[in-house]
Amino acid sequence: MTSTALVTNDATALVTNDATALGILAIILGFVFYTSSSSHPFWQKFYRFIPAFLLCYFLPSLLNTFGVIDANTSQLYFVASRYLLPACLVLLILSVDFKAILSLGPKALIMFLTGTVGIVIGGPIALFLVSIIEPSLIGVDGPDAVWRGMTTLAGSWIGGGANQAAMKEIYGVGGNIFSVMVTVDVIVANIWMAVLLFMASKAKEIDARTGADTTALEALKDKVEKYHAENARIPNLRDLMLIVAVGFGVTGIAHMAADFLGPFFEVNYPWTEDYSLTSKFFWLVVIVTTIGLAMSFGPVRHLEAAGASRVASAFLYVLVATIGLHMDVSKVLDTPLYFLIGFVWMLVHAGFMLLVAKLIKAPLFYMAVGSQANVGGAASAPIVAAAFHPALAPVGVLLAVLGYALGTYMAWLCGQLLQAVAA
Repeated sequence: MTSTALVTNDATALVTNDATALGILAIILGFVFYTSSSSHPFWQKFYRFIPAFLLCYFLPSLLNTFGVIDANTSQLYFVASRYLLPACLVLLILSVDFKAILSLGPKALIMFLTGTVGIVIGGPIALFLVSIIEPSLIGVDGPDAVWRGMTTLAGSWIGGGANQAAMKEIYGVGGNIFSVMVTVDVIVANIWMAVLLFMASKAKEIDARTGADTTALEALKDKVEKYHAENARIPNLRDLMLIVAVGFGVTGIAHMAADFLGPFFEVNYPWTEDYSLTSKFFWLVVIVTTIGLAMSFGPVRHLEAAGASRVASAFLYVLVATIGLHMDVSKVLDTPLYFLIGFVWMLVHAGFMLLVAKLIKAPLFYMAVGSQANVGGAASAPIVAAAFHPALAPVGVLLAVLGYALGTYMAWLCGQLLQAVAA
């Protein structure tokens, strides 16, 4: 095996074999998913207050915090980020259907892109405002600089966990600041989702007050139900093998191209290092995103009907667990300012969306799902969409996948703005 394969680590941790560590992470993920879908009253009450996604980060972090697994010597994250992450991205982006997105009408796209812009500009604004209270947040650099950690928030809040991991690598984010930002991400994002769900319960009253036209939305409900009834199918072995072939095949091509492009720019255009063009990982993510977008226009996109995004989500949760393995939860209580940054950032995003929604008289559904498709991604956008009508849950997925496609590009742009503010 190569140096990126699973290896046995020389460490003082209780578990030093990565194969064993991977097994423990798999058991944790299985436990979370099993209990989160349980009908037992205890688990239903538990997950009403504790998001399953948070546990997928938090439980692995306890393994590192209490010395069960040493994240510094484990190769699990490296393997997951180089192999599972690119495959995950391409499989998620496959299901982008621009024709279906356009059928939602211009207001839906306007609100989604408004949410994206709100996050891109919200980060630098939040950093600037909070730095007035605590000047030490700016004027410093290094792996644990605040602005670097915020790039991972931008990746998560525009795209999702895969884009978050991409920003971690592209901007060289240190483990300490990343641990805090992961917690800020989950807590702030879930509070905002709770607000959106509450607003969804008042949708008719809010739309009536703003004068929003919901005729197209009602027609869309019927169209979505019909499409999924005609296309969804139970995947067979052929479908699964084709999904694996596309995911890892594109990953292999992207690695080959990235191995050439990174060194090429480093040798011939060293000044492009400031724009991440000398990073192999940057090219890896950009190439799989671009190929995925191109393939979404062809017949390969029909693999989504067989569950391509579900396979991608399985890869993603393994990645999430390996990221959690690098968290040190003991540091969370020492960083209240970072939570303030997160809340200010979300307020900018929310205020911008509410303002634009009022100006164009967009239905609350477009605002809520457009926001959650950015902030929560494919894991929670369907939840907010279904709060309006169960048939609209796939619309949340559709917009969230568009977020995955834009996430890397826009989060990188946000990172450049954050760097400028922090300079």
